[in-house]
Amino acid sequence: MSGRIGKRELAIPAGVEVKVSDGQVVVKGPKGTLTQALRPQVAVKVEGQKVLTVCATSERLAQAMQGLYNSLIKNMITGVTTGFQKDLDLVGVGYRAAMAGKKLQLQLGYSHPVEFEPPTGIEFSVQGNTRVIVKGADRQAVGQIAAEIRLAREVEPYKGKGIKYLGEIVRRKAGKAAKAASAGGGA
Repeated sequence: MSGRIGKRELAIPAGVEVKVSDGQVVVKGPKGTLTQALRPQVAVKVEGQKVLTVCATSERLAQAMQGLYNSLIKNMITGVTTGFQKDLDLVGVGYRAAMAGKKLQLQLGYSHPVEFEPPTGIEFSVQGNTRVIVKGADRQAVGQIAAEIRLAREVEPYKGKGIKYLGEIVRRKAGKAAKAASAGGGA
């Protein structure tokens, strides 16, 4: 196998259907249907139970697009079979999450709760009351909505309060009192 991502053959698992028509790729599976528009520099071929991406021209842009579309189709196949998930942790006194029907409701220290409506194909769930799980078949949509939720209260560097990804390491800063103590008192 060559070192280029665009040249790898993607296996189509059982229960997944891949079609190429009208300048787009359609992937159907147990978790839904995903579509991706194609640029003319790259051709996608379905041969039996394999998907190949082929450069239509020898331009540098075409080679870059070949790798991009190969990765996008791989993510689509993974999405319709197993799906994608992002876990978010709420860190802070009084920060909590709850479900109100399909909506996600967050208490983040503001005077009002912050609500998020799930877009089509995305679902939210809450574990305990401080862990939010975003699931869906479309990797880009899952990452985008998780980032939007995280922006509702970004992690601040002094106490580490806010919404962070599970396993994210937040660089902490020393506060003004800690700096004064280490400098020898100041006054």
